[in-house]
Amino acid sequence: MENPQLILLIIGITLGAILIIIFMTTLICYLMAFYNKNKQDNTDKITLPNFKMYQLFKEDIINDIKAARTMEYQEFTIKSFDNLTLYARYFESFKGAPIELMFHGYRGSGERDLSTGIRRAKLCGRNAFIVDQRAHGKSEGHTISFGINERRDCLEWIKFVINHFGPDVKIVLTGISMGAATVMMTSNMDLPNNVIGILADCGYDSPKNIIKKYIADMKLPAKLFYPFVKLGAKIFGKFNLEEASAIEAVKNSKVPIILIHGTDDSLVPHQHSVNCYEACTSTKKLVSIKDAEHGVSYLHDPDTYVNELNAFIKN
Repeated sequence: MENPQLILLIIGITLGAILIIIFMTTLICYLMAFYNKNKQDNTDKITLPNFKMYQLFKEDIINDIKAARTMEYQEFTIKSFDNLTLYARYFESFKGAPIELMFHGYRGSGERDLSTGIRRAKLCGRNAFIVDQRAHGKSEGHTISFGINERRDCLEWIKFVINHFGPDVKIVLTGISMGAATVMMTSNMDLPNNVIGILADCGYDSPKNIIKKYIADMKLPAKLFYPFVKLGAKIFGKFNLEEASAIEAVKNSKVPIILIHGTDDSLVPHQHSVNCYEACTSTKKLVSIKDAEHGVSYLHDPDTYVNELNAFIKN
């Protein structure tokens, strides 16, 4: 006769092992996708990721960072809805000109990803307000939420800019990569009339789709691992990964949106911007920069970039 106590013990051990595996897998997924230690480097050393796109334009990017460090700027901080201190720098080229409120990409920083944007904004007759997103740069926090909480931070920065620079200030929301997804996710929120346009450079259409793409890039089954990533966001990050997406937000946008994307983007495929363009119901334009990699469309073809942008968003 079988021992029922032994059977229950085996079942208990098996269930316990399964729960431990689920917990550890969920934690690892959270750490890999969303956690950012965000330790500040107190040296003046400029470090760029070892990605092809950065290496192609390494000298230009470094020169723009060095140039930004020599410019005069103002530092600002705000408190987020969840009480994080968020940091930004303001570079003024033209008194009273429209302000580009700029948001950088995943695991980047305002300085690394947007110093070139200062130069480009100046060519468009605008000033640059560069944000360090939560869990990046000098801003507090350790959880990156792929635009979910960042879109709320964007709203707070808009309010700050209006309060600080006056009720007549014109704002262009500008984002690159995750920053582009962030500003697109903001497009259907209660934006003031001060926001005259949105520039979304190489953004993804939804956190879910881009994360599944990255899982597949790791040669792992996305259908199996994505639920663990989503659960990790909920348990450890305290946010719902599917609460918002760029492609859903632009369906209800009332702000003009220009999407710019390199056709050879290997990190966020060009199709993501095509999807958002097709879904967008406001005034819109899609600019495809031939042969450009991720995040370097302006450096790849500056004339087309600036001409298309100036034609779409007029100060």
